[in-house]
Amino acid sequence: MVDGRQTIQYHAVESHYRLRTLRISFILVIWATLVGTQSNGDRFLRAQTSQQSASSQSEAQAKIRVNANLVILPVTVKDQNGNLVPGLQKQEFRVFDDNVEQSIDVFTAEAFPLSLVVLIDDDLKSKDAEQLVQSLRAVVAGISSSDEAAICRFDLKFYPGEGFTGDPDRLLAELKKAQEASGPSSAGPVPFVTGPSSHAPGIGEPRQAAPTNLGSRPTKALDDAVYSAAQLLHDRERGRRKIMLVISDGINGREFNNHTYDETLAALLSEDISVYSVAVGSSSFHRKFTRLFNYAGNSGGDISYASKSQAMERLYSQITEQARHEYTLAYVPRGNNRASIYHAVEVRTTREGLHVKTRQGYYMPPQ
Repeated sequence: MVDGRQTIQYHAVESHYRLRTLRISFILVIWATLVGTQSNGDRFLRAQTSQQSASSQSEAQAKIRVNANLVILPVTVKDQNGNLVPGLQKQEFRVFDDNVEQSIDVFTAEAFPLSLVVLIDDDLKSKDAEQLVQSLRAVVAGISSSDEAAICRFDLKFYPGEGFTGDPDRLLAELKKAQEASGPSSAGPVPFVTGPSSHAPGIGEPRQAAPTNLGSRPTKALDDAVYSAAQLLHDRERGRRKIMLVISDGINGREFNNHTYDETLAALLSEDISVYSVAVGSSSFHRKFTRLFNYAGNSGGDISYASKSQAMERLYSQITEQARHEYTLAYVPRGNNRASIYHAVEVRTTREGLHVKTRQGYYMPPQ
């Protein structure tokens, strides 16, 4: 898997990384300055004071001022029943980068405001579309006054909506538009047939049968939609948790996409975006949800399965609360494979019986 990811064009990765480094550097300079002046209005300061002692604050502040190449990991911890586990401390986490254990330079359990893209599948079966429509208004319930969201749709194309807002009335209006557009694609199926032979028949070659309709290709471009949604999150306000809520049946017409899965995942990781997927339809056929599962797992998000509108409504609030209350760990890589573009990451906890989830890696130009 790592080898496949390293085939992504180096210059695209380097461009993503440079933008990410500038953004992180700016965040951390502001953070360190505000910690030094004891500004009570800054959320990062509240995170530090609530979770760290005065000595650990000073140590983290000194490191932040001289290091900009931090790898930032949002981390979710659940117990065996699937419940979020609060109250863990820095010393209860272990971070491995390319199998080399790292020293955690920054740690917080602060609840960050969200910048959220809600990406809605516009081309569902009639039954699934009806259940989705009934549930969409509940998305607003999971968005707090400090959050912002953009409502987007996709089928063969990506529809970016009206941009980010924290206004509940405007969000409801955007969701109503999405409800009205949801349903089977008006473009109709794209026939998949055997075409005519492209060469002269050889000696003894049997005559080709008439073109045969083998069904239809899915008229959706999921990879391109996720990639476009990631671009919307690129310039959002610093200090926010960037997440994407993808509500879809997971079907993807690969031939309709301009971006591959690896390219799209690279864009997500470069922008520190976590994908949370809501798989619409029967959960008995998990194979069709593979794309949603992979985006969620590799970006440090999560996937939920819902076949009824009531279940979807509950999931929206659960997902946003989980994303808002993740732990944040950050470190400057030491001793990892500097010749590699992609670096695998693993986070563990010293407490037994807990499940830790974060993104599985990140991209960085080799040094």
